[in-house]
Amino acid sequence: MLTAHRASILHFLADPEKVLPDESYQYFEDGILLVEDGKVHTLGHSEDLLADLDASVEIHHHQNCLLLPGFVDTHIHYPQTEMIAAYGEQLLEWLEKYTFPTEAQFGDKDYAGDIAERFLDELLRAGTTTALVFGTVHEASVDAFFEACEKRNLRMIAGKVMMDRNAPDYLTDTPESSYIESKALIEKWHKRGRLQYAVTPRFAPTSSDEQLQRAGQLMEEYPDVYLHTHLSENPDEIAWVSKLFPDSVNYLDTYDTAGLLGRRSIFAHCIHLSDEEWSRMAETRSGIAFCPTSNLFLGSGLFPLGRAVKQDINVGLGTDVGGGTSFSLLQTLNEAYKVLRSRGEQLSPFKGFYLATLGGAKTLDLTQYIGNFEHGKEADFVVLDKACTPLMEFRMSKCKSLFEELFVFSMLGDDRAIRQTWSAGVRVHDREQ
Repeated sequence: MLTAHRASILHFLADPEKVLPDESYQYFEDGILLVEDGKVHTLGHSEDLLADLDASVEIHHHQNCLLLPGFVDTHIHYPQTEMIAAYGEQLLEWLEKYTFPTEAQFGDKDYAGDIAERFLDELLRAGTTTALVFGTVHEASVDAFFEACEKRNLRMIAGKVMMDRNAPDYLTDTPESSYIESKALIEKWHKRGRLQYAVTPRFAPTSSDEQLQRAGQLMEEYPDVYLHTHLSENPDEIAWVSKLFPDSVNYLDTYDTAGLLGRRSIFAHCIHLSDEEWSRMAETRSGIAFCPTSNLFLGSGLFPLGRAVKQDINVGLGTDVGGGTSFSLLQTLNEAYKVLRSRGEQLSPFKGFYLATLGGAKTLDLTQYIGNFEHGKEADFVVLDKACTPLMEFRMSKCKSLFEELFVFSMLGDDRAIRQTWSAGVRVHDREQ
């Protein structure tokens, strides 16, 4: 069951901002990745490994390509696949006009299953092998999604939306029903194969105090599940939260008092946090999903990555489809670079690709499984084509370093750059097929 992949190979060992650059990654200009039974067996220079490789081992030659660990998307909504690129609203109006009517259809499991398949096709086309995913308020939406993931043996995290107020009647549940349904889904799907569950209140304005407390009860009963929600995306949203929760010190406190902060709690956006919120996020080791394409598309603001780094808070990248405008984490890196330049910050390509791989895995507390090519980790990886377009090929011919090549991939790359995507050692996307 041993197979070999020959290409230029890059993976990260640490955050490039926290160690010396050369200590943060390993790069093999002509490398071999050996995979056995869906897991990483050996990584090294081809000249060191080929001589001892048994003649029976199949070698996949990825010429003029860069092989990286599979991309990790820390925040995305699969039901919003069909409404990506919906025109012209900010967050709260966008939810009312586009999101809620779209999500109403996901009580139909067959319909949800069709969208789940399309969604996964797009993720894999973009090189994403792990994602933290919103369902809808319907149990059927989660069942359909996990069934589609299970067929492809993907490592995915998802959950049913909890939402008992400030939404249309056809999309609301109750504190009790959301608890019972989420509990049943956890029992059915959490840690089944490569699948994991996230307790998923949409955001504080659409959950009562009682429902948030019930979410906290689930986190207490199942301490290894995730918490997935939104935080401080939009100034109007923050003002609304202060009216809905007059006894809360700040927006984050609405979740904190319900026991929803912690190592596996991921908050999308976090653009407008107060000093107290930044400190509390750090104290509780909660994580952040940085979603630049949706933040720009909805006019929400510019995320201060430097502040998160200073506070030692784990950050991953999120496409946030359908507020986000692309499934591609390469395109997300493109926008992240511009967001940070607009703030007077820099995003090096090493830091960017760290965030897309090991950084995302660390944010999701999954580094024991994915994120790099250490021995025994799951063999999820993506093959990037340096000649995917005439412009890319021409521009790459002018690059003089790995730094430059990575930056070109992040500025010019999209799904066309993904030649293949592999999950647990199995090819799950091939651009040529």
